[in-house]
Amino acid sequence: MIRIVLAEDQRMMLGALGSLLDLEDDLEVVGMASNGEEAIRLVEELNPDVCIMDIEMPVKSGLDAAEALKDHSCKTIILTTFARSGYFERARKAGVSGYLLKDSPSEELGTSIRTIMDGRRIYAPELVDLAYAGSNPLTERERQVMELITEGRSTKEIAKELFITTGTVRNYISTILDKLEASNRIEAIARYREKS
Repeated sequence: MIRIVLAEDQRMMLGALGSLLDLEDDLEVVGMASNGEEAIRLVEELNPDVCIMDIEMPVKSGLDAAEALKDHSCKTIILTTFARSGYFERARKAGVSGYLLKDSPSEELGTSIRTIMDGRRIYAPELVDLAYAGSNPLTERERQVMELITEGRSTKEIAKELFITTGTVRNYISTILDKLEASNRIEAIARYREKS
């Protein structure tokens, strides 16, 4: 029997995942957590074979918890909606055994857990593509906006230069920050230069 701890902050998702896994003859959910800190505590208390975690959770994120459990015998699987190269890279460095996306078919989860228990790693194909592409994720128009940001132009100046509204510029900037996983323009400039 493969013993599992689940960590997911959305209660309905947590319950559904638990029920789904308990339907499998060789899988047993032994603990459920709503944040990364609880997940660490349950893994230390229950010593499961596998801990399946979401990334974005309160108190401690799934990535923080995965890093804390790096040297534990329990195998860690990230199950998330976020196919971001930065998250994936951090998860790999934390030694996770799997990084799966929530929009994958549900029957794949049980198969992935068994494969991971056999000593293999499983990463969603989209993430592998992202990790090895290594290229700039921005579109041509987003690059134009980013170039003007690196020159120190204001939102109003960018709008005038590209013949678009300031609202559209703000939308582009928001998308750029998200794609580059940056929290502000300065961080975005640094990440953009890394990828260019």
